[in-house]
Amino acid sequence: MIRYALACSKGHAFESWFRDSASYDEQVARGLVSCPHCGATKVEKQIMAPAVARTDREIAPAPAEAPPPAPVEAPAVPAPFALMGEREQAFRALLRAVKEHVKSTAEHVGPRFADEARKMHEGLTEFRAIYGEATPEEATALAEEGIDAVAIPWLPDDQH
Repeated sequence: MIRYALACSKGHAFESWFRDSASYDEQVARGLVSCPHCGATKVEKQIMAPAVARTDREIAPAPAEAPPPAPVEAPAVPAPFALMGEREQAFRALLRAVKEHVKSTAEHVGPRFADEARKMHEGLTEFRAIYGEATPEEATALAEEGIDAVAIPWLPDDQH
């Protein structure tokens, strides 16, 4: 793991860990690294001294009784920041809007989706907007029968 000192285009300094330098380059290119202060995705590495362990010194034995350590203030916990760039955030917002539109204008038929779509196609029930779940096999069968259905990516409500 590599810890880089970073700064955004607005001058905010922060640190982040990466598996290796290639991982850093890839994430920055995709806009996945953002400033925890302002959300800017234009970030650059800053100059920092590497932490390298020395092997040329002997380790001195510890004293018989060391004084108790002085209390240390806990470091400030950095604010969480999104790993998604602006494009990914906009795409997720669009998917959430589509989900809300479908939920407000169509009837949820759950796992009966393929059966309900087939009944409407055959004229056995009145046409209406529906949504639900279908297995890949059911979706393939609907397409082969000429029944139009669209798969929509459905983000969970907790946005994970």
